[in-house]
Amino acid sequence: MQIVKEGYLFILVPFSLGLILFIMGLGGLAYIIGVLCVLFSLFCLYFFRDPKIEITKGDNLIISPCNGTVLEVSESETEKIVRVFLSVLDVHLQRSPIFGKVVSVEHKSGKFLKADNPQAHIVNEQNIITIENENGRYVVKQIAGVLARRCVCWVKQGDIVNMGDKIGLIKFGSQVDLHMHKNVKIKVGSGNKVVSGVTIIATL
Repeated sequence: MQIVKEGYLFILVPFSLGLILFIMGLGGLAYIIGVLCVLFSLFCLYFFRDPKIEITKGDNLIISPCNGTVLEVSESETEKIVRVFLSVLDVHLQRSPIFGKVVSVEHKSGKFLKADNPQAHIVNEQNIITIENENGRYVVKQIAGVLARRCVCWVKQGDIVNMGDKIGLIKFGSQVDLHMHKNVKIKVGSGNKVVSGVTIIATL
């Protein structure tokens, strides 16, 4: 299993500090701090994992951009939206739900409400990634949460992405929204577990 590059700092620094405290043999509080540092390092090793998966392939499919639990499926006159909550135990990589061209990447500053707050997708810090192909435009929103203070985007305007390509990462607990045109047929519902690059979110 691979580790995303953004995780190395979170893994190596606390592990090294804990190791130094153990070697110094100071005991007492220093020993406790050392144990906590190593435990945090191991947690980060788990959190920043990048497991190998088999990307779901097929025509007219829209696959999940993230791992997590579906919070809500909603619909307006112009689009359908699937909102997904990512706990700290979920893989936090985001993947492209379709093949297409990245037409824009926008960063929006904001608050850091809990990711499952009904207002989080409106007021929280987020990256808005718009991908277009012959079937229309699709928007992936990386939304920060109370712990997730940074959304990392790995693509830029003009990039061509394949279905399942890695496009970003959110650090520690978050929400991801997928906006699609209204003609798609949604295949998931509230409470469903989804897997990035694997679960079929909708079909054309």
